[in-house]
Amino acid sequence: MDFILILLAAFGAGLLNTIAGGGTFLTFPALVFIGVPPVIANATSAVAVFPGYLGGALGFRDELKTFDKKVILRLIAITIAGGLIGSVLLLVSSNEAFSVVVPFLLLGATLAFLFGDQIRARAAAAGGAVTPYGSIGLLLVSIYGGYFNGGLGIVLLALFALWGMTHIHKMNGLKNGLSFVLSISSVLVFAIGGLVEWHYALAMMVASTIGGYAGAPLARRLPKSFVRGLIAAVGFSMSVVFFARLI
Repeated sequence: MDFILILLAAFGAGLLNTIAGGGTFLTFPALVFIGVPPVIANATSAVAVFPGYLGGALGFRDELKTFDKKVILRLIAITIAGGLIGSVLLLVSSNEAFSVVVPFLLLGATLAFLFGDQIRARAAAAGGAVTPYGSIGLLLVSIYGGYFNGGLGIVLLALFALWGMTHIHKMNGLKNGLSFVLSISSVLVFAIGGLVEWHYALAMMVASTIGGYAGAPLARRLPKSFVRGLIAAVGFSMSVVFFARLI
């Protein structure tokens, strides 16, 4: 029964990530629900969904080719550094400490997801307010992504808008590419640190990939507002559940 639950969660995560994002809101709580400790659940969830980033990056490979190679290599280096720092922070976190932080991370990620369009619009209005392709902002976002993956895409897109980027396809390509690089560094740390439940992670990787393929036709049919509302409802519900666990 536990395996069925996490496979359904992973399939749903692949589905949601293809349509609008937010898959972490399903995979992480599902693993915790079946009894996986929060830190290990977070690491396993990150492993389960990371192949989808590669598919997304490949889908925007033409847009990625338009970036200067030196710029891309520098961004990759910063992302790897931040991802390593964030994942090491998770590695040394106790389940008790992480359990206290999780509800706030879930709530923050849900709000970022729900108001993603407004966040990007405000960031775009302030485009150029920060140094284009700046190191500090990307490093901080990457540390967050290495520690807790939820809402990473929205935060990256907002950062790109602050850099002054306006081409959404180039932004999405860069988001997926950097997310994949970050995930590789995090997965390596989690694997070396023994944080991954591999029998769950491998099965969830397959299920999330299938869900991603299934999500493509749905992405063209379902209204974005409906999907965004559904994911936000799941995110808020999970936040309430994890806050209740603290009481």
